Amino acid sequence: MTEPKKILMVVAQENFRDEEFFEPKEVFEKSGAKVTVASNTTKKAKGILGGEVKPDISIPDVNIDDYDAISITGGGGARQYLWENKELLDIVRKANEKGKVVAAICISPVVLANAGILEGKKSTVFKTDENVRILKEKGARHQDKGVISDGNIVTGRDPKSAKEYGKSVLEAFN
Repeated sequence: MTEPKKILMVVAQENFRDEEFFEPKEVFEKSGAKVTVASNTTKKAKGILGGEVKPDISIPDVNIDDYDAISITGGGGARQYLWENKELLDIVRKANEKGKVVAAICISPVVLANAGILEGKKSTVFKTDENVRILKEKGARHQDKGVISDGNIVTGRDPKSAKEYGKSVLEAFN
């Protein structure tokens, strides 16, 4: 019997994209994974469509050694709360260095690009001129697809890709 996978899901404090959090979370939990939710604080986080989640831990308190994967949820709040979050960028770099699964959906692949881990990697992002430009400037090989896995890194494009993204994160463990 193998230990259940431990997945850290990061959401913006406000305006995270509901489907990009709740759908992968359901996929993870149905597989037996243990999900821990992190945000800027442990105050209730609110989604664009009204969904709410109470984070288990604040980003500064995360020890990435406690997890097998990190998944960063998208939505407009990601730009405000996550893109330039120094602690989160450090966590992403450490997770990648340790070979953990590092995943982001919608506009959050920009977090991975800002952490410097998309250099030479195939990835996708919610398609805006700004998002695509940032990925390319940071050395990513952008492709306009629903979900892309490149080694231990998984990126998803949009809410329609949320379930497939969740499955791809699980597949990246193998």
